[in-house]
Amino acid sequence: MLLPSVSIEANFALQVAIPFAVACLVTAAVTSALIPWLKKAHSTQTTYELAPEEHKAKSGTPTMGGIAIIIGAVAGSGVSMLIYGFSQNLLVILLAFAVFGLIGFVDDWQKISRRRNLGLRARHKLALQIVAGLAVALWYVLPAKMGTWIIIPFSWKAFDIGPFMIAYIVFIIVAMANAVNLTDGLDGLASCTSFVVSIFFPIFAMIGFGLSLMKTGPYVIPNLSQNFGDAMFFAALAGACIGFLFFNRHPAKIFMGDTGSLAIGGGIAACAIFTRMELLLPIAGFVFVAEVLSDIIQVSVFKACHGKRVFKMAPLHHHFELSGWHEKKVVTVFVSVTFLLCVICTAVMIAQWSKVVG
Repeated sequence: MLLPSVSIEANFALQVAIPFAVACLVTAAVTSALIPWLKKAHSTQTTYELAPEEHKAKSGTPTMGGIAIIIGAVAGSGVSMLIYGFSQNLLVILLAFAVFGLIGFVDDWQKISRRRNLGLRARHKLALQIVAGLAVALWYVLPAKMGTWIIIPFSWKAFDIGPFMIAYIVFIIVAMANAVNLTDGLDGLASCTSFVVSIFFPIFAMIGFGLSLMKTGPYVIPNLSQNFGDAMFFAALAGACIGFLFFNRHPAKIFMGDTGSLAIGGGIAACAIFTRMELLLPIAGFVFVAEVLSDIIQVSVFKACHGKRVFKMAPLHHHFELSGWHEKKVVTVFVSVTFLLCVICTAVMIAQWSKVVG
């Protein structure tokens, strides 16, 4: 058996390179034009009053740069579909990506208009995210007829979770969107970690699809080539993150804002679900998970123990900052951990595939 077909295997690098390059160039161009426009429109960051002292100097930096990421990733994905064929599922992924970006945009706009660090109320923002996630889940189960199977990484066995599939999808999308949102607190941190995760997921899709097919058969993955084509969103998103990183690395000239972080998190989760690799997210995206857990632990202990704290500040990247790490060191370590975990996942999958075909 070939992995997963001769044409996909032979053209893998090209298939990834085209949406990546288009998204990178478009995002860089749009970001460059967006910075002076946002400054002129006074769409600038208001620093959280409890943030580390070093962050106070960032007040006034243009925000909502996620607009450029969304435009770039949509352009890259669109070119991919023009070349390799239209996909309704990829269109749904792009819509989810854009809708989560729109929720973030409204949140950012309220922060800017009110000149404070608080935008939409948390419950309102969560409710909008749940509705968006529910729409994706219903499409997945009903019109797309993707089934209610989940694939367990590394065993590559499939389990049918039946009616729980909709809640499962909503949870993953909302959790990932908020995880990336929490991670977006240092120059280049969210964009660089998202790039690493996104650039590896087409590889996970290619190898994981082959392994899953051998373990579970075509009744779980009926259209392997189409599922791999949907993974090209990851290539486009990786390119968009790099294009944005040119301007977002330390010292950042622009921030992505909730517009970018919610879009990235929602898009990554939606695409991982449609390519059936979503259970690799807690491993490849461990930094995102750690950021969320640190925040949950901090708030829970603070309330339960009358003001006691586990971390100097949450989410986790601020704890390391207050422990004496320079912002650039925190970003370097977090991105390195992400890269290492993605490499380990890839190595294990390659070893499994070699064992199967050997």
